[in-house]
Amino acid sequence: MAASPFFFNIWKECKDSSGRDSLSFAKRFRMKVFCSQKKEIPTVSARCMDDVYDALAKHLVPTAAVASNPNSKYILGLAGPPGAGKSTLASEVVQRVNKLWPQKASSFDSQVEPMDIAIVLPMDGFHLYRSQLDAMENPEEAHARRGEPFCDISAPWTFNPELLLTCLKDLREQGSVYVPSFDHGIGDPVEDDIFVSLQHKVVIVEGNYLLLEEGVWGDVSSFFDEKWFIDVDIGAVMERVVKRHISTGRPPDVARWRVEYNDRPNAELIMKSKKNADLIIKSIDFQT
Repeated sequence: MAASPFFFNIWKECKDSSGRDSLSFAKRFRMKVFCSQKKEIPTVSARCMDDVYDALAKHLVPTAAVASNPNSKYILGLAGPPGAGKSTLASEVVQRVNKLWPQKASSFDSQVEPMDIAIVLPMDGFHLYRSQLDAMENPEEAHARRGEPFCDISAPWTFNPELLLTCLKDLREQGSVYVPSFDHGIGDPVEDDIFVSLQHKVVIVEGNYLLLEEGVWGDVSSFFDEKWFIDVDIGAVMERVVKRHISTGRPPDVARWRVEYNDRPNAELIMKSKKNADLIIKSIDFQT
C-alpha cells in the first residue's frame, strides 16, 4: 500500500527522502505540495489553476534574474498527454513571467528596459512532413499513426527529435535560434517560423514526448534544466480527445475507434514518462 502523501503549505519547506529541497519555491506560495515517502517527485496542486500558474512563474523569475551571461537560457521541458492543458499552462506561465520580470529587473538595475524574457517553444513544429511519411515502408500506417495533430495523439516516431535536439543545442550555444511551427491547415511544419532571441532567458518547450527515455528522446529529456509533467486522469483525457475528433467532423464511432487504435496507446506511453519529471502538476480540470 502506497504511503499517504504529506501535505505542506507552500511557505514551508518540502524535502524528499534524500533530504534535498524538492521545490525551490516551496516556501513562498499558498498551495499544496505532496511528497510521498516512496516518490521523490514533488506534486503541486491548488484550488484553481491560476494559483498554480502564479507560483510556477514566481519560481522561474529568479532563475532568469541571477543569470550572469546575457546569452544564458533556462530551458524547461513540459510534458503530458494532449488535452491535459500543456499549451495553456505554458502560455499562462510565460505571460506571468514576462509581467513579473520588469518588476524584478528594476530591483537590480533601474536602467533595464521592460522586455519579454520568456517564450513558449511548441513541439508541434517538429512533426515529420507528409512527404517523409509518404517515403516510409508503410505510408498508410504512418499517416494513420500521425493523424491530424489538432485532435490525434501522434505516435512518437512521427516526430523529428533529432531536429529538436539540434535546435536546443544551437539555442544553448548561440543564444538564439529559429524553430519550426506547425500549420494545421496544410498539415506540415513551417520552417523558421518561431524566433527565440538573445533576450529570452526562460524557454518552455511543451510537447507530449519530451520526457521519454528511448533513443534520441532520452537525449532531448536530459537536455532540460527542469522537467514538469501535467498529471491527469487518462480516461477523462480520452473523452476530451473523442470530442476533439467529433468536432472535426468524424462520426462518434470513428472517433472512439481512433482513440482505442492510436490515441490511448500513445497517451499511456506518455503517462509512463511521468517518473522522469522534476515536478508533477495536478490538472484541476481532471480532479474528481
